[in-house]
Amino acid sequence: MGRCHEISYKYLCFNAFLMIRYSAPGKIILFGEHAVVYGEPAIAIAIDKRFRCEISKSGQNRTTINGLIFDPEKQNYLNCAMEKLGIDEELEIHTSSELISGAGMGSSAAVTVASIACLRGLTDDIDKKNIAKMAFEVEYEVQGNASPIDTSTSTQGGGIILSPTKNSGFLWSIKKGETTWNIHKSDIPKLNLVLGNTGVHSPTGKLVAKIKEFYKRSFFARDIVNQVGLIVQRGHEALKNEDLVEVGRLMDQNQHLLSCLGVSHPKLDALIDAAREHSYGAKLSGVGGGGVMIALTDEPEETSKAIEEAGGQAYILPSTNKGLKLE
Repeated sequence: MGRCHEISYKYLCFNAFLMIRYSAPGKIILFGEHAVVYGEPAIAIAIDKRFRCEISKSGQNRTTINGLIFDPEKQNYLNCAMEKLGIDEELEIHTSSELISGAGMGSSAAVTVASIACLRGLTDDIDKKNIAKMAFEVEYEVQGNASPIDTSTSTQGGGIILSPTKNSGFLWSIKKGETTWNIHKSDIPKLNLVLGNTGVHSPTGKLVAKIKEFYKRSFFARDIVNQVGLIVQRGHEALKNEDLVEVGRLMDQNQHLLSCLGVSHPKLDALIDAAREHSYGAKLSGVGGGGVMIALTDEPEETSKAIEEAGGQAYILPSTNKGLKLE
């Protein structure tokens, strides 16, 4: 089925059920993208936009997805999950998504989390820790480098903080090589967030690899990563204190550092500049290189209008406490 290496996960046989359906939410990173890959903290929140996956045994001698023959190269996250679980049965897979692919909304994580739950045949209790860990392994394998923030947020829902240390709200740890991430639940207050989509597709794997090389050979890049980590800590304190002015100021600082890393884009800059007139602060969210930006605001309609006048597509995004769920 491809190049994904097998690891020891056990799944339930499909004869235990006729069909199973799960959904998982997308996410928005508030602070810390890219730096989190290197062990720095990051904050994300689940959004009320979901990916849905339904899997059953196939009545044909081939695996299909949405009525078409399954292509391992195109469905690489799902294919990698199937290989890790050792699944060689022919399946009928149906998917639908409210998320924008390649736009920093955690679409690949939602795909991976919901698919793994279906593939393992989970019909009652969900072991969120194991789902989140396996989903991270899939993302790491496909992208070549990753952090567990997307998959943990999609699995758990609500606000998630990754930190190099264990603190209040600790959920689980995930380790890769010499890096350990401690995942925590955080009661982040309800925020008015507006997302602006540039319409420019952002290739996650290529950008992650670019920053990885920059980080390895440049003290400047490593210093930026450390500064982003400090901003995340200050941002968490400001969120707990509901100091939105400070949160917005730190978002602007985070954006400046991401630009220095080379992951912004002229269209992102234009949308961010337009949104700031009606916002506390604004920054890219996700991998960058296009994709999306977010703005923290008390004027979501005005912010949306400004983003659209600058050439973007605007979405007012509610957060959600619901993570992975059986449907």
